[in-house]
Amino acid sequence: MDFARKAAVLAAVSALVCMPLAACGKKTDHQAATSPTGLAKFYQQTVHWGPCGGFGSPDDELGPEIECTRIQVPVDYEHPDGKTAQIAMSRAKATGQRIGSLLFNPGGPGASGLGMATTATGGPISARFDRVGFDPRGVGSSTPTIKCLEPKEADASRLDPDWDNSPEGIARQEQDHKDYSAKCAKRTPDELLGHVGTREVVQDMDIMRALLGDAKLNYVGYSYGTRLGWAYAEKFPGKVRAMVLDGAVDPDKNPVEESLGQTKGFQRVFDAYAESCASKPDCPLGQDPKQAAEVFRRLTVPLEKTPVAVHPKKGGDRTLSYGDALTGVQQALYSPGLWKALTAGLNELKEGKGNTLLRLADAYDGRRDDGSYDNLSDAFTAIRCVDGPPIGDRATVDKLDLESRKNAPFLDDGNGTGHAPLDVCSFWSEKPTSMPHTLDPAKLKAEGLPQLVVVSTTDDPATPYQSGVDLAKQLGAALITYKGNQHTVTFNTGSQCVDDAVISYLVDLKAPPKDLTCNA
Repeated sequence: MDFARKAAVLAAVSALVCMPLAACGKKTDHQAATSPTGLAKFYQQTVHWGPCGGFGSPDDELGPEIECTRIQVPVDYEHPDGKTAQIAMSRAKATGQRIGSLLFNPGGPGASGLGMATTATGGPISARFDRVGFDPRGVGSSTPTIKCLEPKEADASRLDPDWDNSPEGIARQEQDHKDYSAKCAKRTPDELLGHVGTREVVQDMDIMRALLGDAKLNYVGYSYGTRLGWAYAEKFPGKVRAMVLDGAVDPDKNPVEESLGQTKGFQRVFDAYAESCASKPDCPLGQDPKQAAEVFRRLTVPLEKTPVAVHPKKGGDRTLSYGDALTGVQQALYSPGLWKALTAGLNELKEGKGNTLLRLADAYDGRRDDGSYDNLSDAFTAIRCVDGPPIGDRATVDKLDLESRKNAPFLDDGNGTGHAPLDVCSFWSEKPTSMPHTLDPAKLKAEGLPQLVVVSTTDDPATPYQSGVDLAKQLGAALITYKGNQHTVTFNTGSQCVDDAVISYLVDLKAPPKDLTCNA
């Protein structure tokens, strides 16, 4: 889960558990001097900052201190005179002696980043930097927007029996993937769908850097945002001042390795939750952590055939499906701050109620109380499908399903058949525009890449600790190890150990102590 989604989920479930003047920019000499061939009009455009009315979603807290704007970028960088897209940006100006701008990305892929302008308020970061968030192309308030499903279609999709891996079930799931791909191609305008990947976003980021008036980029990226970071560093190594990458996506990992690493990570965090839960008398999984996975399966698997009703005052006539229950549970495993909600949700499920787990799943899927959705889920799929090759070999897909069940017993419903459907990206209308590994550390060093910082958590469910270790080695970056059970740390957990080291690095370019380890 991305940084922004974590905050939204904490806010969304808290009530259930506890019963939340325009300015114009000028072109700079730097902009004019560094515009790549054919892109001068984008690097030299005038930026108009103003109030954020019409920007963001109900989940964003864009107060009067935040300014917003949209900048123009080419949809296709190989044809810069063709159609254009608009990138939505937010900014909180530095309150003290300004160093420059600090760009944030919360991850996803496909997460809105406008709310990131409020990150690290009230300390050295907000004093010394203009904090800048942005919605990547096709996302949130950027236009045109990636669009695949209407709200009622998204609701219906969440009730599909994706657990059915019989021959008939696999055929049905793959037809759903084909239909979904066709809807995305039809509903996403202006040739955007083939140009929403990392390849394009890092070029957008360089235009942002120039328009913000910075000779070199300052950047903090979380989760998928780390991929944007190292890809930018690879393409523009001489234009990086400081970069912090938290929750690393490893350039070396192929989709199979990445998926298996995540299943192992979620099992480890589930085990940690079960251990913590067992010490409390109200634990829905019992007092023996070794039996927690089996108890969990007995509690959730019946939902495959008999979803439970949600209280009309909370969800209308909706029901909690097996898929939504797992989404809600996995959502809560991203942060110990959500474990109280997870306990409440599982205890409700024992009583035949699904309110809290559905609320968690809704927050992750971007469903609002009025039934509308943000476009994170659609954008996540679209970006993922152009950011690397699909797993198109059936033998590999079958083996992946078997290995995933072994890696995460709590997620194994016991209905494995030895076969599984091909992923939606196997039926995508656009070809991949990026490959998993293009990083060349020697080349980056030779071109002047400065000291970077990688933050990695020992029991991160989504981006394994070792990925951070490997990425730091490839980049020659300083590594900060955080001992904990959650996804991403910097500026969102209250870890003074991590935050102080990152602040010192960003402000003074002072590298963290070698092998710095911080405890939760």
